[in-house]
Amino acid sequence: MGNVEADDGGLWARSLEGEGEAFGLLFDRHRDRVFRHAYRLAGERHDAEDIMSTAFLELWRRRLRVRIVDGSVLPWLLVTTTNVARNSKRAAFRYRKLLDSLPRADGISNANDDFFLQAEMDQDAARALATLSTADLQLVSLVVFEEYTIAAAAAVLNLTPAAAKSRMHRARQRMKTAINAALQPSPALEGDRS
Repeated sequence: MGNVEADDGGLWARSLEGEGEAFGLLFDRHRDRVFRHAYRLAGERHDAEDIMSTAFLELWRRRLRVRIVDGSVLPWLLVTTTNVARNSKRAAFRYRKLLDSLPRADGISNANDDFFLQAEMDQDAARALATLSTADLQLVSLVVFEEYTIAAAAAVLNLTPAAAKSRMHRARQRMKTAINAALQPSPALEGDRS
């Protein structure tokens, strides 16, 4: 049993047979190196933790495609960690780009300088995204966050490109309306009048 636990190949084989303890041993064995790699790529502890978790999730999710290299799953994990970190950075960039493209109230010149305003904008964006139907949210996510072309997103969602373009236009209008409504001052209460 000692040799089986000594190499990743044995632990991986046991993991594939459904033995959770073996997968846990692999996690314990490689988590620190995967975390350090993720931290180097992300530069922020919480992001690195998320990336590490996703890499191990991918290890299990793609278990039938995992390659053991020189008796270890670590190379596969490190490559996956790099890919997850890149995807995470791209998603953050696209999210920032979307937020920057949304209308702002007058007098807000640079929301990046003010954390409170940024948090408000994030909530407004989240509320605007919540107004979309599931199909429209999937379309917006593919086009805006994942940078698919409208034609490619349409193919993924089983839509014609024309229908996807029309849905995208309506979704943007719905989001602008929701953002503008959030930026309107709330009506004064009767006791507030002076």
